Amino acid sequence: MNRTDRLYALVEDLRAIAPRRRSARELAKRFEVSVRTIERDITALQESGVPIYAEPGRKGGYAIDKKMSLPPLNFTPAEAVAIAVALSQAGDQPFGRQARSALRKVVAAMPGSEGDLARELARRVQLVHLPAEQGEIQPLGAEGISRAIEEALLRRRVLRLDYADAKGALTSRDVEPGVFLGGRGGFWYLVAWCRLRDDVRVFRLDRIATATVTAERCPDRPLEGFATDVPEMVVHGTVLD
Repeated sequence: MNRTDRLYALVEDLRAIAPRRRSARELAKRFEVSVRTIERDITALQESGVPIYAEPGRKGGYAIDKKMSLPPLNFTPAEAVAIAVALSQAGDQPFGRQARSALRKVVAAMPGSEGDLARELARRVQLVHLPAEQGEIQPLGAEGISRAIEEALLRRRVLRLDYADAKGALTSRDVEPGVFLGGRGGFWYLVAWCRLRDDVRVFRLDRIATATVTAERCPDRPLEGFATDVPEMVVHGTVLD
């Protein structure tokens, strides 16, 4: 997570638990940085006008004035829990962290009583997770792989991959990401232009050993050029409205 994203996430994290506090040590563990980094980030936010205040002492910490944040959203408790249920069934997925962050924002921005009702309702909705062979989403591979692909797609950057084929043979290659694709069996794939093969290739995420976002911007390629006829694929667009 870069500093800009972390600053924004800090505000949202504190707003989600307001008026309760969170210590610098808790925040450092949550965002996987040092306590000193959190203290510098909080100072920067305060200097920019974000209403964060600190309470000293053993039980102290940082808190944010919730009234100075986003206005309440018109989500019902049932709608908030419906989003939570959908996310929990999705398992590990591309942009999963952002989806969970969005849900926290929804609940945090609800009026106090509605947010409390949503949390109480959520406690009463429980799910049974099926084994992977019964349809559960498979893990997205090595740590950081999905995040690197997300960043490359967002910033339109070339990715450098170490990729193992079905026999385990490892090759290094630069690719131009095109599509994040879900397939039957719960696996996720990256469809990209492979410069090593000079053609479109499909990379299964759990076979990607490393993924590094380079500074090179991808050339413009029509989305239709990343179409694939791999039979196990289930292809449909993501609908936002």
